[in-house]
Order: sequence, then structure tokens, then C-alpha cells
Amino acid sequence: MVLAVCRFVLAVRALPNPRLTGLGSGLFCTVVMLLIAGLDRLLLGGSALAYGLLFLPVSALTAVWVRPADLVTAPVAVPIAFAVGMLPVSGGSDGFTGQVMGLFTGLAMHAGWLYGGTLIAGVIASVRKIRLMARKRALRAQAGAGGSGGAGARQPSQRRRMPAQPS
Repeated sequence: MVLAVCRFVLAVRALPNPRLTGLGSGLFCTVVMLLIAGLDRLLLGGSALAYGLLFLPVSALTAVWVRPADLVTAPVAVPIAFAVGMLPVSGGSDGFTGQVMGLFTGLAMHAGWLYGGTLIAGVIASVRKIRLMARKRALRAQAGAGGSGGAGARQPSQRRRMPAQPS
């Protein structure tokens, strides 16, 4: 069991480490989900189980690969990509209204996958943001501890104040 976990960790570390912008992460997730949905429709006849199971790792990769400055976009882009990818899988009847009804029915019936993937992306993005803030705080504290004894350093009581605004 431990050996399998070690192999899995090594395999994950071997994956590429791109940094996608907010728009790039949304496009990545949407395109991948459309490809998965198309292949699912061709090979498995539109299996919602396969689509939902493959949605979860795509959600995780989207949250892992987004830039630190754009972390908030991952949990937003993931459900949009799920909905767009549901179009080929939903199996609505002919016509626009039939496709829309099939999409809404598919989204309602498979909301668990949607919530699960969004939760995964949200948790990963939140953990990354918390770690980023902690790292910045530690660097600030380290820089403040090393340079606070200089002549130009201000004590908290000696902060500059903004001049009063004329009325």
C-alpha cells in the first residue's frame, strides 16, 4: 500500500507544472471536458458515470495549474466547463428546445458530480491561497526581523499619517 502511494506521488510530480491564467484555466477545463464528452458519447454512448468520474481529476488539475494570482477563477470555471461538456452527453431530442431540456435534465440528474468537482477545485484553490498567504507572511516577518534595527526603520507609533482633507 505504501509503495503504491509512493509511486502515485512520483507519478504526480512527473506531470507538467504549467501556470494558466484565469481565462486559460477556464479554456483548458472547457476544452478537456468537451473532448471527454465527445469521446464518452462515441465510445460509451454518453455514460454520465464515466463523464462524472473524469470530471473530478479535470477539476483538480484546473485548480492545481492555475496561477496563484488567479486562484479564485478555478472554482468558477469548473462548473461552467461541466455544463458545456454536458451538451454532447445529455442526449436531448432534436431541436434547440430538446437540447436545452436535455441539458437541464442532465445537470439536475448529475448535480452530485458537479458539486463534487467544484468542491475539489474550491478546496485545492483555498489550500493553495492559504499556503501562499502564510509564505508571504513568513517572508515579511523574516525581512522585518532582519532589518528592523536600522536608523530608517519606523516604530509602529511613528507611522506617517495622512494629512486632513480640506472641506
